[in-house]
Amino acid sequence: YKYSPSRNGQVAADVIADYRGYIQTDGYKGYDFLSKLDGVTSVGCWAHSRRKFVDITKIQGKPVSSSKQTNAEKALKYIQKLYRIEHEYGRMELSVEEFQQKRCAAAQPVLKDFKKFLDELADRTPPKGALGKAVSYTLGQWERLEAYLEQGYISPDNNRAENAIRPFVLGRKNWLFSGNEKGAEASARLFSLIETAKANDIEPYTYLRYLFDRLPYAKTSDEYKNLLPQYLDKNALV
Repeated sequence: YKYSPSRNGQVAADVIADYRGYIQTDGYKGYDFLSKLDGVTSVGCWAHSRRKFVDITKIQGKPVSSSKQTNAEKALKYIQKLYRIEHEYGRMELSVEEFQQKRCAAAQPVLKDFKKFLDELADRTPPKGALGKAVSYTLGQWERLEAYLEQGYISPDNNRAENAIRPFVLGRKNWLFSGNEKGAEASARLFSLIETAKANDIEPYTYLRYLFDRLPYAKTSDEYKNLLPQYLDKNALV
């Protein structure tokens, strides 16, 4: 099956190339092509869904004396239950398979009730309002949002990836002008090296000094590969 993604999704398509497995993203339209790729399972992000309901509670406000839950707060309660399950079983010393089984058994009833709540809410909520959009987003992503239960190593959200790129998002106005496309590509490669070093518990400055000292002497593909953070012998940095 060959699929031509939209222009907005082309970069993502180029990055994953022949990858097969699970890919977790938010509901950005540019990622819709993922569900059409053979061998790829598109997984949604509960943090993005939750954020939409949180924003509604901020807009609505609520008197301190009020004890009645709003629909947005009810939705957040369901999501809270899902994360409570993650925390409860995550503290146990379980294998990935055991964690997946226990989590799935506990989360499925919550998801079933939440889906029923959202379906009923969708029938009586203006679709263009903030709540209507939050409900529509969550229901539209539902199959992808449930997909995290398929494997014990998948998180309900992609917060780790979001946190990794946050420094670049916060500073992107400083990097708007890379000179040209090649400059932007060089910056992206450098940022990727830094974040990969951090993900492998290697101090970035130490790693870059090590890399730049040895990079001129690398000649073969294996020599270049061995300089990447994930293949590096940490003892060599001492």
